[in-house]
Amino acid sequence: HVQLVESGGGSVQAGGSLRLSCVASGYSIANYCMAWFRQVPGKERKAVAAIAKDGATSYAAAVKGRFTISKDNAKNTLYPQMDNLRPEDTDMYHCAAGPVMPYQWSQGDKYPYWGKGTQVTVS
Repeated sequence: HVQLVESGGGSVQAGGSLRLSCVASGYSIANYCMAWFRQVPGKERKAVAAIAKDGATSYAAAVKGRFTISKDNAKNTLYPQMDNLRPEDTDMYHCAAGPVMPYQWSQGDKYPYWGKGTQVTVS
């Protein structure tokens, strides 16, 4: 039974930082592509960043240079470090996992496993 649980969200002022976490259970994140997406109900899901099995990273243009995705295989945990946050970054952030090819990293329908999300609010 694969489970993903996010934490670390909150409210910050523009220019501030947050570090989210996604703890996985039921499988090893070392074997899967891991990613962060953002979405609020009724709106389009958007890819934020991903990290492949080999550690290669990919970022959406809107966050490149501000967000850093990383993972700790020993802790089975995925992180994004979110710096220089902007009001437009406000959203629910979800982690996702699956056997996804690197060139498909931004395609949400390729990920079979999802967390419930953590809210990030920037004012």
